Amino acid sequence: MNRLAAETSPYLLQHADNPVHWWPWGEAALAEAQRTNRPILLSVGYAACHWCHVMAHESFESPEVAAVMNELFVNIKVDREERPDVDAIYMQALQVLGEPGGWPLTMFCTPAGEPFWGGTYFPTPARYGRPAFVDVLRGIAEAFRDKPDEVETNRAGLLEALKRKAASKAIAVPGEGPLLPLELLDRIAARVAEACDPDWGGVGPAPKFPSPYVFEMLWRAWLRNRGDTALRNAVTVTLDRMCQGGIYDHLAGGFARYATDNEWLIPHFEKMLYDNAQLVDLLVLVWQETKNPLYAARIAETCDWVLREMTAEGGGFAASYDADSEGVEGRFYVWTEAEIDAVLGDDAAFFKQAYDVGPGGNWEGHVILHRNRDPAWRGEADESRLAALRTRLKTVRDRRPWPGWDDKVLADWNGLMIAALANAAAVFGRDDWLGAAVRAWRFAMGALRDENGRLFHSWRLGRRLHRATLDDHANLARAGLTLFEVTGEGRYLEESKDLVALLDRHFADAGAGGYFTTADDAADLIVRGKHCHDNAAPAGNGTLVGVFARLRVLDGDQAWHDKAERQVAAFAGELEGNFFPLMSLLNGYETLQRAMELVIVGDPTLPETEALRLAVYDRSLPNKVVRRVRPDTKLPAGHPATGKGLVDGRSALYVCEGMACRAPIVDASKVALL
Repeated sequence: MNRLAAETSPYLLQHADNPVHWWPWGEAALAEAQRTNRPILLSVGYAACHWCHVMAHESFESPEVAAVMNELFVNIKVDREERPDVDAIYMQALQVLGEPGGWPLTMFCTPAGEPFWGGTYFPTPARYGRPAFVDVLRGIAEAFRDKPDEVETNRAGLLEALKRKAASKAIAVPGEGPLLPLELLDRIAARVAEACDPDWGGVGPAPKFPSPYVFEMLWRAWLRNRGDTALRNAVTVTLDRMCQGGIYDHLAGGFARYATDNEWLIPHFEKMLYDNAQLVDLLVLVWQETKNPLYAARIAETCDWVLREMTAEGGGFAASYDADSEGVEGRFYVWTEAEIDAVLGDDAAFFKQAYDVGPGGNWEGHVILHRNRDPAWRGEADESRLAALRTRLKTVRDRRPWPGWDDKVLADWNGLMIAALANAAAVFGRDDWLGAAVRAWRFAMGALRDENGRLFHSWRLGRRLHRATLDDHANLARAGLTLFEVTGEGRYLEESKDLVALLDRHFADAGAGGYFTTADDAADLIVRGKHCHDNAAPAGNGTLVGVFARLRVLDGDQAWHDKAERQVAAFAGELEGNFFPLMSLLNGYETLQRAMELVIVGDPTLPETEALRLAVYDRSLPNKVVRRVRPDTKLPAGHPATGKGLVDGRSALYVCEGMACRAPIVDASKVALL
């Protein structure tokens, strides 16, 4: 029987009517494989994945293909977003086999769940130079039955490789001086900037991914070395092209997952919560320096889109929108010239010139709206006119069949968006964004925790599922610190420290340092992974470096600094091989070395206090840590601003670095001199 109907994941429910005898991942499925001594076919995907849908339509909905699957295998279906721990193990195994990876992930495993061969998409029938899926199934089953020695060789080799990869490459913490000198970060930034496309932005050729943490690293490097225009240009060219490209949804807001071409025109149309959270953070950081109205517009449009279209059950944020509607990738988003003419009438010519609309289209006979042919930001009158025309088109588009909405609430991705909204709210004075961030935080701290305070990863249809991962705790801890800085409410700081305490109790690698991906009581995994590699979202071990650095400032305890140093040391040896996946770790380590605490003392209801706060958030200061203090509040013992308060009865800003504070600032205009 197909056992997916009892699941809550929209992706798993998409497969609940397949003739395949699917099992969800878990001990029961593994027990069934061992009872029958059949190999496991593990299929991993997610709701917004176009090629996952293609393989489902071709193979999993076919009674003929399903019959072969059911006869020869125990078939397990996994939502990679719901079980990122499972996905990470088997994706790593595929890469060990020499495959580049991607979804759908198709792995073949022993009855104990140990992989011995795999791939990604397999067609029905054979095409694209790939064998037919049924032929693959029969070949694998035959090998499992008739060539046990070869299967065992693969199994043992893969398992050993997975265990090796779980061992981080540590270096010793030096007695004096920084573990990673800033000069090393500068050299890494220079090499990354050389790999960026000077005309269209992004790293390397197509396909192009946003990779916000990479461009945050470059921006930080430019702030340290303002004479190096190559660093600044690598960031601003990328953001300019993305913000005006087809990867951006010009009608509703929000960015698609990535672009399949070199010019950011043709998106892979799914829209993911985590991409948009990270891009909002990056755009805010760069806007604070450039004051580019294009960035301000994209920030506002994307945050408004999140509140309007991505708010799910209980105030948490949904995971994604699908790439497909009516079975066709991108159908919801693209236009023809005739459709635009019909909607806009006499205004169509003005709009078409701005958005590259022509009779032949710019993608497969259709039009993807973009402004990279004429990217300059226009005057206020023209931009207002274009905004009104976009609203008219969106009204018509909203009547089309919508892409699938994956409304499960994931702790790690919600942490990213809570932090992004709270920070953007502080910069742009948007109380509605802050309110949404606070509601999502309360949902996570309530619905996603059990009676013992243990965090869970996923929520949908009134059910919390699956013990939380490292990334869940790390991203939510970071979000809590951001809420504390923005609001001054101490409970956010305490709840963030509680999340770190859970990590220390259940995830810490006491011997080698760092944190495992899964808790010590996770029972259904073949190996306990540990890594610091950023993927589509930042790595939890990298994020924690920044969390510990900020806690050192906010809590005043040297133990947090030592904790951050050990965290970096656990993975710093990997910099010798490939530094690209370690950007979150590097960004956090700069904060550890150069943290600047900005203590705002004053009644938060007074205009002069608010003026100081706005001035602080108007500056591009990625290493700032903000503390809002009422005049009667006592700071922790030993804090450099202890005993410092109002200046002649006026609100004041104290800029503290290390154990010393500069002279107080009472005039908000002087904050620009920092």
